[in-house]
Amino acid sequence: MDINQESLNLHYKLQGKIEVISRKKIETKEDLSLLYTPGVAQPCREIAADYNKSFELTRRNNLVAVITDGSAVLGLGDIGPAAGMPVMEGKCALFKEFADVDAFPICINSKDVDTIVQTIYLISQSFGGINLEDIAAPRCFEVEKRLKELCDIPVFHDDQHGTAIVVAAAMLNALKITGNEMGQMRIVVNGAGAAGIAIGKLLISMGFGNIIMCDINGIICEGDAGLNPGQEEISHVSNRNKEHGSLADAMKGADAFVGVSRPGLVTKEMVGTMNKGIVFAMANPVPEIMPEEALKGGAAVVGTGRSDFPNQINNVLVFPGIFKGALSVRAREITEAMKREAAYAIAKMIPEEELRADYIIPSPLNRQVADVVARAVAETAKREGIARSALSTISL
Repeated sequence: MDINQESLNLHYKLQGKIEVISRKKIETKEDLSLLYTPGVAQPCREIAADYNKSFELTRRNNLVAVITDGSAVLGLGDIGPAAGMPVMEGKCALFKEFADVDAFPICINSKDVDTIVQTIYLISQSFGGINLEDIAAPRCFEVEKRLKELCDIPVFHDDQHGTAIVVAAAMLNALKITGNEMGQMRIVVNGAGAAGIAIGKLLISMGFGNIIMCDINGIICEGDAGLNPGQEEISHVSNRNKEHGSLADAMKGADAFVGVSRPGLVTKEMVGTMNKGIVFAMANPVPEIMPEEALKGGAAVVGTGRSDFPNQINNVLVFPGIFKGALSVRAREITEAMKREAAYAIAKMIPEEELRADYIIPSPLNRQVADVVARAVAETAKREGIARSALSTISL
């Protein structure tokens, strides 16, 4: 039986991967009076008088909405909101399992930006954070931007920023293996969608060096026609030398390749034109180049998104801790500094003496990662003055 059939059988058996449970048993009349009427009226009065009490008197302080429109689910594409529900439930299960953060799946039956933004904004006061998931580019950029302007809680598109953070963490350790200098790297990012653009932006903001963005048409250059808003924005800060050409042209002399695109786009011959090649081929389930082929081409460090190869670059290392940290201090938003510090925190989990070409990133099953990331995020929020609570509401 293959993994797909096993998973299907398990889903039929479970009929949902998450459930709602009460934090207090209702066994007596007193329990009923305290948890519901008439006693519940008092916390309602408190919140009506002071909005911030909603984080103290309800589970909002530890509750994240995981929201999709079903338009870019895994590698399946636009399969619709109902079909995206198993992924959203899975994400919620990961939040709980790795960070003890409660999460609730919400699938919106619309691809209209105004409708999506209005729907999420109208329900936002039920949650402590919003995790956007599997929303197609370029719509996802506008949805996130507008929600961050409207909402007073963190809004985080995991496909963009979770992926970017884990790639940055892996890159920080990979360059120690290859001997590359921070600030002097030439990094090719193939796939200029949500994840690719976010990766490019974060690598640039962290000062890795010259980032060359590529899409189906090849190298993206400032002034190119037909760029979407996200591509247009990053074109102004990437490709410093205004190069043009194909993906193969971009990879000549590159120190690293990051793929968030399609299977089989890279050959070992292309890897052979790189310098001490760091190859993160993250298309799933089939990467841009298989690890053994990349190694044959001369790659020094290889990572993928798959669990059956070394160096799995998986954003489960990121989002549980990001939200745990943000919720713990009631942060208003998740900032660029918080993303950078999360990347450094993940990278530092592997002592330098333990670093190897096949061990540059912690295992996605490492239960310590979420707390390490949470501490980094919470401390950064306090330092930036966007924490509404000096004391953590979640034990770190």
